[in-house]
Amino acid sequence: MSIAKKITSLLQEIPQHVELVAVSKTKSNEDIMEAYNAGQRVFGENKIQDMTRKQEELPKDIQWHMIGHVQSNKVKYMAPYVALIHGVDSLKLLKEINKQAKRNNRIISCLLQIHIAKEDSKFGFSAEECHQAIQMATTLSCVQIKGLMGMASFTKDQKQISEEFAGLKTLYDQLIEQNTSLEILSMGMSGDFPLAIAQGSNLIRVGSRIFGPRSY
Repeated sequence: MSIAKKITSLLQEIPQHVELVAVSKTKSNEDIMEAYNAGQRVFGENKIQDMTRKQEELPKDIQWHMIGHVQSNKVKYMAPYVALIHGVDSLKLLKEINKQAKRNNRIISCLLQIHIAKEDSKFGFSAEECHQAIQMATTLSCVQIKGLMGMASFTKDQKQISEEFAGLKTLYDQLIEQNTSLEILSMGMSGDFPLAIAQGSNLIRVGSRIFGPRSY
């Protein structure tokens, strides 16, 4: 099945309120353009230098999302154009994004990454640290916390994955009750997005289901 047909099929499969981020990391401009010509406008990359190169070469109405772990010293390269940074996992990073956004006369939208997996290798704030980060963000004029993001454990245990997603949804709901202006709950990737949507995700990141296996 072509990339265009996969995009169309996926958009029919997911509810209308769920936004699809096509994960284009390691993929060619030609592959991205095939998805673009099928109507996809939101793409996710995990390396700032790759994303910046693609941003320069591809249509300007593409929204680029940074979905990988972000090093503070590289924020300046994406600050002029990035639409959403998914993995904000420290106060230091939040301050640096604010600094670079200010330099570019922009307000940069961010998601706070919450550690929900039962794996130490995953990054993210605890629930308590998340409250602190949201409070601190109110003092930063050039960042906007748009929502939360979490990645479930790498396991085949569907019950465990659902429980991890449900825990993040509970935190998200608590924050909304406290009048924070959150809009996005990003959970779910190619392998587990139906479980994530069932637990309340409204933004999913899908790569291999669209572009096929990654070539490194």
